[in-house]
Amino acid sequence: MTDHDIAALISQVALGDRSAFAALYGAISPKLFAVCLRILRNRGDAEDALQEVFVRVWQRAGGFAVAGTSPSGWLVTIARNHSIDLVRRRKPVAEEFEDDGRYVDEAPDPERAAVLKSEGGRIDTCMQELESERAEAVKRAYVDGLSYQELADRYGVPLNTMRTWLRRSLLKLRECLDR
Repeated sequence: MTDHDIAALISQVALGDRSAFAALYGAISPKLFAVCLRILRNRGDAEDALQEVFVRVWQRAGGFAVAGTSPSGWLVTIARNHSIDLVRRRKPVAEEFEDDGRYVDEAPDPERAAVLKSEGGRIDTCMQELESERAEAVKRAYVDGLSYQELADRYGVPLNTMRTWLRRSLLKLRECLDR
């Protein structure tokens, strides 16, 4: 079928001629299917795209300008653009990456660093108000992660005494920090 014949069919489709539409489909669908398949790389997707392309052809046939435009080029452009749009829709905007922490800057921002330094200084000042043995027990419990039993054994006191030391020390720290 020549470009002149295809242009005539498109003109008839623009007038709502269903038999011309069927003839156009029979003449050009293999070529348009090949375009869709080449871009989409999936037969089922290409078949669906081809149907949508012909819906667009039916709707836009009145916009085809016969003079100076290749009718098969116009149809191929519709198929190509529609297929590319489908690929873009199904492809994520950014590639997925596994969040393993390599991309996270774990250093606090300057404001947060200043606050932490200030808080750390306040805690150090308050820790100095505790008896040295009890301040050390608090550090070992809450910084080093030693258990109450390990601390009781280390300081040679009963377990309940160690619990009392830590509880009272934390209360004193809270009072100091609230000032």
